[in-house]
Amino acid sequence: MATKRAPFELLEHTADVGVLAHGSTLAEAFVHAAEGTFSVMVNLSGVREEEKRSLTVKAHDWPSLLVAWLSELIYFSDVDNLVFKRFEITEMEPYSLQATAYGEKIDRHRHELGAGVKAITRHMLEVGEDEDGYRVQVLLDI
Repeated sequence: MATKRAPFELLEHTADVGVLAHGSTLAEAFVHAAEGTFSVMVNLSGVREEEKRSLTVKAHDWPSLLVAWLSELIYFSDVDNLVFKRFEITEMEPYSLQATAYGEKIDRHRHELGAGVKAITRHMLEVGEDEDGYRVQVLLDI
């Protein structure tokens, strides 16, 4: 019987944090990368799904789409003071996606906050297939 792999893992890096995410589909790997990104920012178990943001993201290749996807989520977090817990990619085709993110306003008294993510970098960026489906890797500037 095969053991179930974690949807994402955090990678140590000098002054940043990496996220290595897996999925049976590329969309699922992108969702797990978003979960990993927000797990750096907040304990996800304490986040409620009270607000949602819909987004459409386009790029010129898969790695750029991953950066654009996570960057757009960080933008909503910064501008609207939100943390997200759940992500649904409703449509994904070469180099574009449509999705909805669910979360709530940051409550410094209730949320267990971690590091702030300033940006998504292209250093160590990977999008590809592996033996179980897809894997993506991204480095977060914290």
